[in-house]
Amino acid sequence: MKNLSIIAAVAKGGAIGKNGGLLCHISADLQRFKALTTGHTIVMGRRTFDSLPKGALPNRRNIVITRNPQFSAPGVEVALSVEDAFRMAESDGEVFVIGGEQIYRATLPFASRLYLTEIDATFFGADAFFPDVNWKEWRETLREHHQSDDRNPHPYSFVNYER
Repeated sequence: MKNLSIIAAVAKGGAIGKNGGLLCHISADLQRFKALTTGHTIVMGRRTFDSLPKGALPNRRNIVITRNPQFSAPGVEVALSVEDAFRMAESDGEVFVIGGEQIYRATLPFASRLYLTEIDATFFGADAFFPDVNWKEWRETLREHHQSDDRNPHPYSFVNYER
């Protein structure tokens, strides 16, 4: 799919989640996520959708991939496979995959951009991980390092890649 981007917050060891949620709350990461994805189509798995406290994210086209054809939720379009989601969004400009682990793994081969927040911390007990990336295929286009502060509990870097 053309214009497919992946956005994720990834800690050391590739950790992205624990017990169905994010590893930590980094305010700047959430602000960046909102700025990048607002006005675009976002694609996610059902478990990622279930983790959203208020359901569908506003001002975005929300496509949820699930194996359950009976699934429905306000503000959501349902795709029964990654391929279905791609077909649904093929004329949508930049499309953002927002998780989780299985959806990242299935869509990484088709992505042309990665927007990562690299969290400089280890989270024991993490149970969801970003897929292995062949970094030889990617070119880093941006790296902004930030220290921890009262709203961001761990040092982190915004890093963009293209291929």
